[in-house]
Amino acid sequence: MSGRSRKYKIIFSPQKFYACEMVLEEEGVFGDVTCDEWSFYLLPLDEDIISMELPEFFRDYFLEGDHRWINPVARALQLLNSLYGPFGKTYGIGRCAKMSYELWRDLEEESESEGQGRKPEIGHVFLMDRDTDYVTALCSQVVYEGLVDDTFRIKCGSVDFGPDVTSSDKSIKVLLNSQDKVFSQIRNEHFSSVFGFLSQKSRNLQAQYDRRRGMDIKQMKDFVSQELKGLKQEHRLLSLHIGACESIMKKKTKQDFQETIKAEHALLEGFDIRESTSFIEEHIDRQVSPIESLRLMCLLSITENGLVPKDYRSLKTQYLQSYGPEHLLTFHNLKRIGLLTEQSAGETLTAVESKVSKLVTDRAAGKITDAFNSLARKSNFRAISKKLGLIPRLDGEYDLKMPRDMAYVFGGAYVPLSCKIIEQVLERRGWQGLEEVVRLLNGNEFCVSDSTVEDNPACESQRVVLAVFLGGCTFSEIAALRFLGKERGTRGLGRVGSRRERGVPALQPG
Repeated sequence: MSGRSRKYKIIFSPQKFYACEMVLEEEGVFGDVTCDEWSFYLLPLDEDIISMELPEFFRDYFLEGDHRWINPVARALQLLNSLYGPFGKTYGIGRCAKMSYELWRDLEEESESEGQGRKPEIGHVFLMDRDTDYVTALCSQVVYEGLVDDTFRIKCGSVDFGPDVTSSDKSIKVLLNSQDKVFSQIRNEHFSSVFGFLSQKSRNLQAQYDRRRGMDIKQMKDFVSQELKGLKQEHRLLSLHIGACESIMKKKTKQDFQETIKAEHALLEGFDIRESTSFIEEHIDRQVSPIESLRLMCLLSITENGLVPKDYRSLKTQYLQSYGPEHLLTFHNLKRIGLLTEQSAGETLTAVESKVSKLVTDRAAGKITDAFNSLARKSNFRAISKKLGLIPRLDGEYDLKMPRDMAYVFGGAYVPLSCKIIEQVLERRGWQGLEEVVRLLNGNEFCVSDSTVEDNPACESQRVVLAVFLGGCTFSEIAALRFLGKERGTRGLGRVGSRRERGVPALQPG
């Protein structure tokens, strides 16, 4: 082996950063390697989902303030523009969304766009920062795909089912997309409806197998060559999803899932806050789950515009005693990002403001709100929820099998804020009439039309909407947008962003 020269090559994806070369130079190996870049921006996960698979995005941008991923987002938009032609209208809200859009336009001006002259295939593009809506990401997912992700972690569109699901000593990697005939029918369903569907599916499959009885030789030959393989594959997938459901049920039963959902709904509606706080304290003391405890604390903080100082100190102390002092950094990070904060003097006026608002007209309430806002940062979630009607008024029990709105993804208790914003902007074809909501969301909204694209609602391209979540999205939001697409007769080309994140794992130290 002596005398043999070796060549080393480093390929950076999706982008090569100058800092990487600096590190190689500091270590004295820059001259010994050649560096290249693989511009990999988009990974198609399904017919209507595209992901950038950047788990670092959320922490880097929203916590550390690192803008390095804005360039890959802009280049991903440039790639889509070259493949599908010019976008009819581009909407956005959030600082990251605005910067990504502006950089994308700069890149388009610098280069001769390959999409120019192509027939437009995407009518609307919507860019949204994850911090526009933390509440939805903090709520427990109850659609099947979301629960599979929470329990087994879906990575790049596939999941590893362990022995507890496969009923064997082996694990199986399963691709979860629309080609899975069983999964495609239950992925967006509320979990309470899934067992009934799987049971009926099992009976239907058995009935198809039973058709073999009484067949003559020719019919049996046709059955074996044309149907048997597909039935066996469907039976295998059905067994896996039944096993996954049983595993989910066991885990959620241990975590008092129903009680957790009840506490979340109370927080979203603003009722029984003291009782919900007591539930969180009990959750921490019993050491049910460090992540779930943090998630509930963050949801309480966001919906109540920060925790009362006494509650903040009490919950923090109990958490550190239960799960260890190493989580001090976690609390520091959550406070920096605005997920778990402490109310300062004056911010407790939220409750008074809410009561007064019920006694006066909307216009007068707006003036009172502005007056309170000059004294303290008000509870924006409560105000936004009221403006957009995020908490449905129920007459009787919500029918989860035949949902009437996007709230079904949270058991009929809450319409995802992010999806409601997209719905409202598409209906109004802009931000007109949403000025107050935009102000409560801290602005940075924009709406730009491409003059080269015909603005005709009847045009096929106008039915295609691309929703871009910057910082990740949940499967609950994807299910809600699919429901919205069916209701409006639109098609979603994809949801682009970082890995679908929920909860607060990305903020933990290490």
